[in-house]
Amino acid sequence: MTKVYAGIVGVIFLMFSTAATMNMSPKDDFIKSIIESIPNPLELTTLIKETGTEYVKGELANSSSASKYTDSYERALNLGVYGTDLGFASIYNKNQDVLDYLSAIKELANGLNIGQFFDAETLKELTSNSDNLEELIRSSTRNLQDINEQLQTEKREHLSVLFVTGGWIESTHLLADMHKKTKNAKLKERLAEQKLVLDRLMMALDAHKTQPKFNTLIAQLKEVQKVYRNVTEETTTGETKTVITENGPEVVNTGGTTFTMSDKHAAELGALLNGIRGGFIK
Repeated sequence: MTKVYAGIVGVIFLMFSTAATMNMSPKDDFIKSIIESIPNPLELTTLIKETGTEYVKGELANSSSASKYTDSYERALNLGVYGTDLGFASIYNKNQDVLDYLSAIKELANGLNIGQFFDAETLKELTSNSDNLEELIRSSTRNLQDINEQLQTEKREHLSVLFVTGGWIESTHLLADMHKKTKNAKLKERLAEQKLVLDRLMMALDAHKTQPKFNTLIAQLKEVQKVYRNVTEETTTGETKTVITENGPEVVNTGGTTFTMSDKHAAELGALLNGIRGGFIK
């Protein structure tokens, strides 16, 4: 189940990052590299489970609220949110929640005028039988590439930036909230590392700041950046050695950069993200 989900999430995020970067002028190549460098929220949600944290449905967005989003801004942001929550539910094998999020994603896609790429009858048939869950996800995955091409044609690349931002806000919110409950050091370290991801997101958002409501979101995330200024980075130089992998010998360096932050600042981040999230989640 998790492997199949990894496929759909990878395709979803690839779809939107590709849509954001096709048919752009040469000066937008930098924005393309930014979007492509943003990690998949699946990495963060997987880490949360690996630390032994329990699944709490109340921490996720309400999948039944999809019909409440009435403009493309809210729909694109929440499409990212639901994509993250779909992954979280899937990793914990909450099959009914997975089905609910898939239905919510379809509804938002309809609202963005890209829902025609979903076969409604097949979706309905598959969701009626949980034994068909993996085929349901595969079926949805096949349709996502068609959606990608449609967004490119209509030149609505800014939706991809909102989608990725919504996914990041949701996954980082979960990371901060789970750290608050567990005080797990690994969760806090990954939360601190999100400083770099946010910096990239801000550049992508700024490139589309003339779009409706973008300036408000940018201003809110700048407050999050202020808290991230308290993160300390320590770079160590390790030894270089050759290791044998399934792909053959590879040269690796054991050094790297460690990001640290206090529990106080982690809590501040969580509070800010909850506030931003509350502004567009119903």
